[in-house]
Amino acid sequence: MRSRLLFPLVALLAAVTFVVAACGSDDSSGNQGGSASGGTISGAGATFPQPVYDEWASRFKDEVGTTVNYNAIGSGGGIAQFTENTVDFGATDSAMDDDEVKAAEKNGQPIHIPTVFGAVTIAYNVSGIDKGLKLDGGTAADIFLGKVKKWSDQAISSLNPDLKLPDEDITVVHRSDESGTTALFTTFLSDYSPQWKSEVGADKAVKWPTGTGAKGNNGVAGGIKQTEGAIGYVEQAYALQNDFTTADVKNKSGNFIPPSLESTSAAGEDLEVPGDLRFSAINAPGPKAYPIASATFMLVYRDMCKAGKSDGTAQRVVSWLDYALGNGQDVAGELQYAPLPAGIHDKAQAEVDGLKCNGQTLKASG
Repeated sequence: MRSRLLFPLVALLAAVTFVVAACGSDDSSGNQGGSASGGTISGAGATFPQPVYDEWASRFKDEVGTTVNYNAIGSGGGIAQFTENTVDFGATDSAMDDDEVKAAEKNGQPIHIPTVFGAVTIAYNVSGIDKGLKLDGGTAADIFLGKVKKWSDQAISSLNPDLKLPDEDITVVHRSDESGTTALFTTFLSDYSPQWKSEVGADKAVKWPTGTGAKGNNGVAGGIKQTEGAIGYVEQAYALQNDFTTADVKNKSGNFIPPSLESTSAAGEDLEVPGDLRFSAINAPGPKAYPIASATFMLVYRDMCKAGKSDGTAQRVVSWLDYALGNGQDVAGELQYAPLPAGIHDKAQAEVDGLKCNGQTLKASG
C-alpha cells in the first residue's frame, strides 16, 4: 500500500517543481532577476543613424548576447511604429512635434534619448569639381526650388570665383519617404529662403518643386552617384561611404564650413537644450559649427511596462540605451558620427536612468 502512494506523491512534487521553475524563468517575455542578457529587441526609424546603430547592435550582441533588430524605414515610419507600439524603440532624426507627442501619449510618456550627432551634407556629382564648392542657404534653396538650373549660374559662380563651373544642367535628387533628414534639410533652407518657407516649408515630407525622389539616404546617395550633374542631401556617413564630394556650407557666423566630425561636434556646443531634450542644432551658433547638423534620437516610453512591454524587454532596452551612451560613443567616431557633447550626454543618461517598469526604476545589467 505504501509503494502505491509513493509514486503519485513523487509525480506530484515533480510537477509542482516544474511549474515553479517555469514561472520563475525569464524567456523573452519576463525578467525576475533583472537580467537583460539574451533575447531580442526591435526598433525602427531613421536611416540617418543606420550605419552606427547596425555596428552598435553587432558589438552589443557580442558583449551582452541580446539581438537588436533595427529596421531603417525613415523617421516618419519610426515615429508611426513607436506610436502604434509595434516596436520596442523608435528612432527619428528630428524630435517629435507637439502633435506627434500627443498621439504617442496614448501609451504613456514618450522620451527622447539623443544618441549621436551627424551632419546632413549637400553632396554633388559634377565633373571637374572634386572639392571646394561653396554654397549658402539662399543659393541652396534656389537650386532645390528649381530656380537655379545650371551649374554655371551666377548665383553659384559668385560664391566660387576660383572654380571653373561647367555649363551643365543641375539634377536635384531628394527623399521620397518621410524622413527626419528631410526635416533637418528643409528647416535649414527655410531659415534662409522666405520663398522656400512659404511655398514648401519644413517637414519630414514636402512637396518638392523639382527633382527626382529616392527612398532612404542610400537611395539618394545612389541617385547622385549615378547621375552626372546631380545634387542632393545625404547623411555624412553615406556621403563618405560613397566617396562623395560635398559642399562647404555658410554658417550663421558667415563662415563656409565643411562637414566633419569637428564641425559637427561644434554644432552641439552652446545649445539651449529643453528639459524634454527635443532640441535642434540646425544653424547652431559658433564660428566653427557646421550649419546642417543634428542629434538623432531613440524614442522610448518612460514606463515601458505600462506601455505593454515585459519586464525583460524593458531591461534589455535600458541595457541597449546604456550601451549607446557608453561604449557606443567611442564607436561613433569610427563611423563618422560625433559623440554627444558632455552636457547633452549627461542629460540623456539621466533620462535613461529614470526609465521604469510598473513604477519601479529599471537597472540595466548589460
